[in-house]
Amino acid sequence: MLSTGSPAIPTPVSDLQIQYTKIFINNEWHESCQERKMAVRNPATGDIICDVEEGDKEDIDKAVASAREAFQLGSPWRRMDASERGRLLNKLADLVERDQLILATMECINSGKLFLMAYFVDLVATIKTLRYYAGWADKIQGKTIPVDGEYFTFTRHEPIGVCGQIIPWNFPLMMFAWKIGPALSCGNTIVIKPAEQTPLTALHMAKLIKEAGFPPGVVNVVPGYGTTAGHAIAHHMGINKIAFTGSTQVGKLIQRAAGESNLKRVTLELGGKNPIIVFADADLESAVQQAHHGLFFNQGQCCLAGSRVFVEEPVYEEFVCRSVELAQRMVLGNPLDLHVEQGPQIDKKQFDKILELVESGKREGATLECGGGPWGQRGYFIQPTVFSNVTDDMRIATEEIFGPVQLVMRFGSLEEAVCRANATQYGLAAGVFTRDISKALTVTSALQAGTVWVNCYNAMSTQCPFGGFKMSGNGRELGEDSLREYTEVKAVTVKISQKNS
Repeated sequence: MLSTGSPAIPTPVSDLQIQYTKIFINNEWHESCQERKMAVRNPATGDIICDVEEGDKEDIDKAVASAREAFQLGSPWRRMDASERGRLLNKLADLVERDQLILATMECINSGKLFLMAYFVDLVATIKTLRYYAGWADKIQGKTIPVDGEYFTFTRHEPIGVCGQIIPWNFPLMMFAWKIGPALSCGNTIVIKPAEQTPLTALHMAKLIKEAGFPPGVVNVVPGYGTTAGHAIAHHMGINKIAFTGSTQVGKLIQRAAGESNLKRVTLELGGKNPIIVFADADLESAVQQAHHGLFFNQGQCCLAGSRVFVEEPVYEEFVCRSVELAQRMVLGNPLDLHVEQGPQIDKKQFDKILELVESGKREGATLECGGGPWGQRGYFIQPTVFSNVTDDMRIATEEIFGPVQLVMRFGSLEEAVCRANATQYGLAAGVFTRDISKALTVTSALQAGTVWVNCYNAMSTQCPFGGFKMSGNGRELGEDSLREYTEVKAVTVKISQKNS
């Protein structure tokens, strides 16, 4: 909710014009080498918004060549003072802020994201991320190391080189900033592929990157499919590092491709089947609200979604009842409507997958408390769904649903809750709700997850590192830790001549 004194509620751009639909290489717009286009759809209606150039291996080759040229010693980018890199990132943040309404509307139409969420969450996070890494640009430095007296040793933190970056469709603009911010702050160059479903804001960002004054070739944006353009990035011998956000299945393919090509550095932010543990002594109203938001946020299309809610036996029935009431009150519809609380799923593939998993939950004996089917006559809407009496072996309890399907499971003891919470291949995030700080810290230390929230959920900040344990990925994004993913550490030792006094 907006607090008193908050800025006026924004409204979407009513006559949005999509201007940028071509491939962006070397600060210029190009048609695809194969002269193919991809249809970009509005998931709220299923209608085509526009056609975008479809990049392929040949286009990736051109983008990599451009990025390598921009990274050469003596290039404008490599000669640039570190503080100037920060100034350019701040300038880009200024331009995003200027175009905030345009970008939020575009994100809403292209991804089905609620307009107010796009404006106040995604755009604000994008701007903060760019400004945060702008501040780091001239503070990336090495150390002097005491060694034998005949030598002087120091370290340099140098950019890796050309970074291939592949971003997902659920947070297109925010993920764009998460990827380019640290990479540019450290002095790398980039070839970035947006998801084929949601390329529009990335292409608008390409225009802003040129307007901000980044030299040609520093950032190249190539829309295309994962099996072609993404495959080319993962296998490319001219790319030194790859960063990917998406499914665990594709993450495995990318890590394999890195090993089969040039052993490029890899960071992966992958799937999650995240537990929320609610103890009987918790503030129940707050826990219900936070668990609801933690699952239904962005139509459940979030790797952080709290999709397994473990509730202690004494409060289980009341928790289920309150959760169902919240789900049934949700307003579905056009995400441009400021009163709507849930928009569509991204496309028919995801829509069908979610409904199939819901059916599996019914077959395997879970209790469907509400929802469970499609909504409306157009688009890819699914009713807010709550299951109770879910057991750990059900498909809905083991597979990442990535949709508006909340699972509420009961437990009897702290040890049981921790054991069951950790019994998954994933380890991205977790939540703990209790008034007992000792219990909270005990559980927090035992949970196998990269992020653990206590008495809150989805409390993200740009300064805080983010990433997963186990098959939820490797490496970290955001915070100072992400800078390590985009630099090589070089040790330099100099022989010092010894003169007798």
